Amino acid sequence: LNQNVSSFQRKFVGEVKRCEELERILVYLVQEITKADIPLPEGDASPPAPPLKQVLEMQEQLQKLEVELREVTKNKEKLRKNLLELIEYTHMLRVTRTFVKRNVEFEPTYEEFPPLESECLLDYNCMQRLGAKLGFVSGLIQQGRVDAFEKMLWRVCKGYTIVTYAELDEPLEDPETGEVIKWYVFLISFWGEQIGQKVKKICDCYHCHVYPYPNTAQERKEIQEGLSTRIQDLYTVLHKTEDYLRQVLCKAAESVCSRAVQVRKMKAIYHTLNMCSFDVTNKCLIAEVWCPEANLQELRRALEEGSRESGAALPSFMNTIPTKETPPTLIRTNRFTEGFQSIVDAYGVASYREVNPALFTIVTFPFLFAVMFGDFGHGFVMFLFALLLVLNEDHPRLTQSQEIMRMFFNGRYILLLMGLFSVYTGLIYNDCFSKSVNLFGSGWNVSAMYSASHAAEEQGSLVLWNDSTVRHSHVLQLDPSVPGVFRGPYPFGIDPIWNLATNRLTFLNSFKMKMSVILGIIHMTFGVILGIFNHLHFRKKFNIYLVSVPELLFMLCIFGYLVFMIIYKWLAYSASTSQVAPSILIDFINMFLFPASEASGLYPGQASIQRVLLAITALAVPVLFLGKPLFLLWLHHGRGCFGVSRSGYTLVRRDSEEEVSLLGNQDIEEGGNQVEAGRREMTCEEFNFGEILMTQAIHSIEYCLGCISNTASYLRLWALSLAHAQLSHVLWAMLMRLGLRADTTFGVLLLFLVVAFFAVFTIFILLVMEGLSAFLHAIRLHWVEFQNKFYVGAGTKFVPFSFSLLLSKFSTDDHVV
Repeated sequence: LNQNVSSFQRKFVGEVKRCEELERILVYLVQEITKADIPLPEGDASPPAPPLKQVLEMQEQLQKLEVELREVTKNKEKLRKNLLELIEYTHMLRVTRTFVKRNVEFEPTYEEFPPLESECLLDYNCMQRLGAKLGFVSGLIQQGRVDAFEKMLWRVCKGYTIVTYAELDEPLEDPETGEVIKWYVFLISFWGEQIGQKVKKICDCYHCHVYPYPNTAQERKEIQEGLSTRIQDLYTVLHKTEDYLRQVLCKAAESVCSRAVQVRKMKAIYHTLNMCSFDVTNKCLIAEVWCPEANLQELRRALEEGSRESGAALPSFMNTIPTKETPPTLIRTNRFTEGFQSIVDAYGVASYREVNPALFTIVTFPFLFAVMFGDFGHGFVMFLFALLLVLNEDHPRLTQSQEIMRMFFNGRYILLLMGLFSVYTGLIYNDCFSKSVNLFGSGWNVSAMYSASHAAEEQGSLVLWNDSTVRHSHVLQLDPSVPGVFRGPYPFGIDPIWNLATNRLTFLNSFKMKMSVILGIIHMTFGVILGIFNHLHFRKKFNIYLVSVPELLFMLCIFGYLVFMIIYKWLAYSASTSQVAPSILIDFINMFLFPASEASGLYPGQASIQRVLLAITALAVPVLFLGKPLFLLWLHHGRGCFGVSRSGYTLVRRDSEEEVSLLGNQDIEEGGNQVEAGRREMTCEEFNFGEILMTQAIHSIEYCLGCISNTASYLRLWALSLAHAQLSHVLWAMLMRLGLRADTTFGVLLLFLVVAFFAVFTIFILLVMEGLSAFLHAIRLHWVEFQNKFYVGAGTKFVPFSFSLLLSKFSTDDHVV
């Protein structure tokens, strides 16, 4: 309500800054607590937002705690750095003891040059006899910089230095970075002060840790004794400092989470108050909010209770106001429906009061998934996994798990239904890990095919088996027209004898392909019917007659007739008449080609009925293209221009030409009810017939072509079901069959390995990969083929102010939101 006011000039900007400062301190505390490996208290404590007096006390306590922690931490780092330097110095003295020999101390003399071959060049006596001023620089350098350091010394000092190295036995921690790395101890001997200055600058450039080098053995011994004492003292002081720091952090960790929740609640409150406006007296806050109608009484009670607890002189009150804005969409969900609603919302949030597909998705989504994933064994494993998640849904480890596991957990009820429906379709397909289960006994009788089981007059007219046929034939064919061979259909699902048949794949492909077409057309027709309820609710009855009815006629007269042909052929033809049954595909193509010679069809009068259906389709297409634009044009020229208001908001969208033409349609759609003058605004806008005609033409072309492509798209149900069954068969043949056929000597041990590999491949390939593939295809069928028929999804989700949306815990790399 105060968009014209700058963010820095709003009333509660100071309080928001205070909350941000408190958040900064809390983040620093959590970082220090985490660094010290102190566990944060678990639990979902949600303390209320504190009053202003308590906020000031909290701010003072946190600021004092921060200052103290920073000071103690700084002292600890200094002590630790000093300790590491002393340890390095100790190692340097120990290693460099053997670099240069100093046996006798004496004053400088100026004698003649001694013979060089009789004494070592590095002997201190020799250097003094040369009359030179010898200097030493010693320290430590990282392992990776040794070569470059030596080259630089040689080039700059022109060979007037002698460098000696020795690698330390153990890596040491770098006092600057804290990284544990390998070090080299070096000792540089040089002549002259100028060269010494160059050497020291080079050491600084390569970040060497330089330490004083003792002149005498006695001095070296004294330094080592002093270092040992100081190191022991530093260890003692450092341990006491760490103990004190840990005590302070443990005490702070007890309340840091609750304080973080309180600060975030305060910040959220002040941020919301900054969006309100003040009245003319600058003493009353005014806010406009969306509230569900069912929660109005609860909102009134909350305002009264807040006024009473705060001791306000004037109570807070609420009024409902009319508005032209379309309200946001609130869809109440629970644990079970939340996952299915998320699938729909990923496509688009429903417009206000639009039909919500999530209710039907609860059934259709797992069912279409199961059609592609039909296997009793795989579905049962998925069901058990989802059931385990559902039974332990309140376990904190699951609610705070990693991203991939959290995805499975959030969709646990979807997985549960997908597994349950897959068990059902697996029983229909009679498929359990690619094997059939004979529960009720096969309806086919093999013995009835033998000639010995029939009378002599039947043996002459029927093609029967004898012993020679059985011995010499590679393939034996069961003839259902032979009496006693086919005793009736299997009570539930596919007969298990088809698992042994060589034409099993041909039979199942025909069955699943036709089933996919039937399911797809039913699914799409249901979506068109749901669009009628949208038109009824939004009081656009003309869309029913000019859009929905032509769409239904187009769908049913072509593709609904195809479903009729499939079911009629199943019912009308038996095994004895199957040879004369016409092809559905040929008849369906001939329906559009009008062949000159009419062959015998599925039923009498088929050609006449098909011509009538085509005529209805031909009449429905122009109505679909031109009916709605012409009606809106007539409505625009024949009616005045006035607004339509209802239920506290208007249905008019200023960017919709259709709604503009309906501004005067109150007599038709509203029944002539008069609306108060204070709640109506006259709105006249330009009516663009060309835009409406183009929009409707695009929609009609998309629908007509989409009916063909979408019907073909449902064939993915058949394709993925076939792929899943074949993968299961291949996995069984390559693993389990080998293990079961092994010899008895090592067969048991081999079977254990085979079962283990079979379980791993089943889970990762057939359950995870194939399940994910079927899941994505089921989503596509709902988004594109089903929801596209009626669902707009152009709404705005209602996100109420709620403390439960605030994060109550910090992570290690938490940033203040």
